[in-house]
Amino acid sequence: MDSGSNSSSSKKKSSKENLDRFIPNRSAINFDYAHSMLNEGRKGKENPPASSPYRKHLAEALNMTGTRILPFKNKPPALSSSQQQDKPTKPKRSIPQTSERTLDAPDLVDDYYLNLLDWGSCNVLAIALGNTVYLWDASNGSTSELVTVDEGKGPITSVSWAPDGQHIAIGLNNSEVQLWDLTSKEQPRTLPGGHTLRVGSLAWNDNHHILTTGGMDSLIINHDVRVGSHIVETYRGHKQEVCGLKWSRSGQKLASRGNDNLLFIWDKSRTSSNSPTQWAHRLEDHTSAVKALAWCPFESNLLASGGGRDGKCIKFWNTHTGACLNSVDTGSQVCSLLWNKNERELLSSHGSTQNQLTLWEYPSMVKMAELTGHTSRVLFMAQSPDGCTVASAAADEKIKFWNVFGDPQAAKRAPKANPEPFSQVIR
Repeated sequence: MDSGSNSSSSKKKSSKENLDRFIPNRSAINFDYAHSMLNEGRKGKENPPASSPYRKHLAEALNMTGTRILPFKNKPPALSSSQQQDKPTKPKRSIPQTSERTLDAPDLVDDYYLNLLDWGSCNVLAIALGNTVYLWDASNGSTSELVTVDEGKGPITSVSWAPDGQHIAIGLNNSEVQLWDLTSKEQPRTLPGGHTLRVGSLAWNDNHHILTTGGMDSLIINHDVRVGSHIVETYRGHKQEVCGLKWSRSGQKLASRGNDNLLFIWDKSRTSSNSPTQWAHRLEDHTSAVKALAWCPFESNLLASGGGRDGKCIKFWNTHTGACLNSVDTGSQVCSLLWNKNERELLSSHGSTQNQLTLWEYPSMVKMAELTGHTSRVLFMAQSPDGCTVASAAADEKIKFWNVFGDPQAAKRAPKANPEPFSQVIR
């Protein structure tokens, strides 16, 4: 008995304690209006109070237009006319339709699968013309020759600046990979024993002291330039020539493109484990050779890729899931892709029939501008360190410079690369 009565009393007590009380905001109550409404309500629903324009204006003047007698919170303050105006829109950027400078590029190899142009962090542009690498210093407009290789080794098939802007890697037709010092114009070392056919693609991993090379033998090799036994990893997946490599900004993911129409995403943590497959994703959506690759600077898992003459598409990938997010038919061969570092824009270079550069707004993929001037397919593009100027090299043996990504004074300056990883290069 006692236990039952105690439990029932405790239930009643707990139920009372759990009740919520709604307390009206007394400072917001119009007591005159409440009294009037309560008295009007006694007249009954069949005879509602007559309304007139005079009564309506009087209610508005006395702030008696509300319908609630007990308000529980104050009304939000009314917006002023200045607050109601739309926010000022960003002025539309003017995009020059013509190049600001043109350089001759005789003996530029017209080969879709090579990578012969790169712009380093020290503002020096490197271009491979036949058997020679030339340097163009953007700060003063001077041109110099870095190296000319022997006929038996050339032509040069790829160039890529190290993050410090003081060292450059060169891939050769005879499968050799060389490292050169910009200051001394000397060759610190060669990376032998990796590939058996030409090396058409190179990529530096900014965070792990690694130079990655891709060859016509379908192999992808990671070289640690600090040590004598430089080959640390070999990736196998492509069936034909590897024609492009790009490391993500984090240095954890590598994208590779090939003449086999395949796009691979390699995860560094996965390749170093005992996983049965080295790659994280094997993407087969392209219907032609995949030449163009570009990691998005504002979304770490977003990758753009461009297909060749049969595909003509730019595709966007979620590299975490491997899903294709969008595919855009450009109408012509896609040779190269570059993201704007300061705005949500993507630049693509193309082959026939227009041989143009196209600026796209992302993610709508609305065309913002089409830049023409080349008379043959635009094979390569490189971006200045400040992210504003783009150099394009085409099969018409011309290099053109376009101020397509905005004013250098207004854009954010690119951070200087840390030269530390290349202070221990084995000579």
